[in-house]
Amino acid sequence: MSDKIVLAFSGGLDTSYCLWLLKQQGHEVHSVFVDTGGVSEEERKRIESRAVELGTDRHWTIDVGAAIWDEFVVPLVWSHGRALDQYPLLCSDRYVIVRTCLGICDQIGSRHFAHGCTGMGNDQLRFDQTVRSLGDYEIVAPIRDLQSEVTQIREYEKQQLNDAGFEVPVSNSLYSINENLLGVTVSGGAIDRFQRPEADTWQLCQPREKWPAESLQVEIGFEHGRATSLNGQSMPGADLLGQLNREFGQYGVGRHIYTGDVSIGLKGRIVFECPGITALLLAHRALEDTINTRYQNQFRHIIAARWAELVYTGFFYEPHKRDLEAYLASSQRNVTGTVTLETSGGTAWPVAVDSPHILADPDAVYAQSCNWSPEEAVGFIKLLGQSSTLSARINGVAQVGDE
Repeated sequence: MSDKIVLAFSGGLDTSYCLWLLKQQGHEVHSVFVDTGGVSEEERKRIESRAVELGTDRHWTIDVGAAIWDEFVVPLVWSHGRALDQYPLLCSDRYVIVRTCLGICDQIGSRHFAHGCTGMGNDQLRFDQTVRSLGDYEIVAPIRDLQSEVTQIREYEKQQLNDAGFEVPVSNSLYSINENLLGVTVSGGAIDRFQRPEADTWQLCQPREKWPAESLQVEIGFEHGRATSLNGQSMPGADLLGQLNREFGQYGVGRHIYTGDVSIGLKGRIVFECPGITALLLAHRALEDTINTRYQNQFRHIIAARWAELVYTGFFYEPHKRDLEAYLASSQRNVTGTVTLETSGGTAWPVAVDSPHILADPDAVYAQSCNWSPEEAVGFIKLLGQSSTLSARINGVAQVGDE
C-alpha cells in the first residue's frame, strides 16, 4: 500500500507540480487548501477542481479565519510587533496552514507532510520549523529537492505538467501576490529592482485619486485588549478585520514599502497593504497608552522586538513565544474601551478614546492644573537630576568629542 501524504495545496504551479509528482511516485495524496482569507468562493472551487484534475485521492478545504485571528492577530495587536519596526508579519498565516495540515495527517494516520516551498526564501524555514515544533513528521519538499537537479525550475515544472496533459495557465503578471485575511504582499517588477512600484501594484488600498470625498470615522471597541465591536456592533474578529480592510482600504490607509534582511541573507523588498491591521494597531495603542502605566508601556517595545523576531523567523511555536504572550495577556487586563479613528485618506488618527480605566486625575491635567505645590515640583526636579548635577559639579560639563 502506498504512503499517505498530506500536501499543503494552493492550486498554483508549484503545488500543482507537487501533487502530480507525488501521484507519479505512487503515493495516496490528500491535498489541503487552507483558506486564510482573500479568496473568493469561485477561486476555492477552482483550486478544488485543479486538485481533482491532478489526481488527488481526497481534497480538503478548511477555513481558518478564526484561528488566524486568535493565534496571530490578537498577540500581534497586544505586542505591536513588527519586523524592523515596519512589517507586521503578514506571512504568519503559514503557521496556521501547517498546523491545520498536520491535523489532517493525524486524522488519516499519516506522518508525511509535503509543501511546495523552494530553497530560496523564508517560507521553507517557517514550514519546516513548524513541523518540527509540533511533532514527529516526515517533511517532503519536491520543489526544493528539484533545485539540485535543474536550474530553470518553473519552466521545468510547466513542461512536465504539459507533457502529462495538464494545462498550465499562462500568467502575464510581473508580480508575486500573496493575499490573506491579514493583508496583501506584492513583489516582483520594479519592486525587486528597488525602483518606484508600478501603478498596478495597488491591491487593497486605493490610490489618492480614488479616495472618497467625505472623511471616515470608525469606532472600535476593545475588551481586555481584544477588538470585539465596530461602530457599536459586536462581531467575530475575522469579520471585523475584513471590514476594516475594506473601509480603510478605500482611503489608501495601510500601504507600505518594506526592505528587510531575510533569513537566507538577502535583501527582500515588498509592497504590503494591511488597512485593517494598521487601524487595529493605531486604535489599540491609543487605548493602551492611556490605561497602562509608564513602565508597562515602555516594556511593550522590548516584548514587541523579540515577539516579532520569533514569528518572522519561523519560531511561532517556540516556548519562549508562549512565555511572552503570557505577559502580554496579563498586560491587557484593563485595556477595555473604545477608540474612534478618523481618516481623510492616506493616514488615520485616533481622535477620541473612552474607557473607565484611563489613568486620569481630574485635579491634575497636563499643562493646565496640578494638585502639588511649586515647592514640591522644584524638589522633584532637584532629586530627579541629582546624579547628572553631581557629575557636572565633580567631573565638569562633558563636551562633544571629549575623551
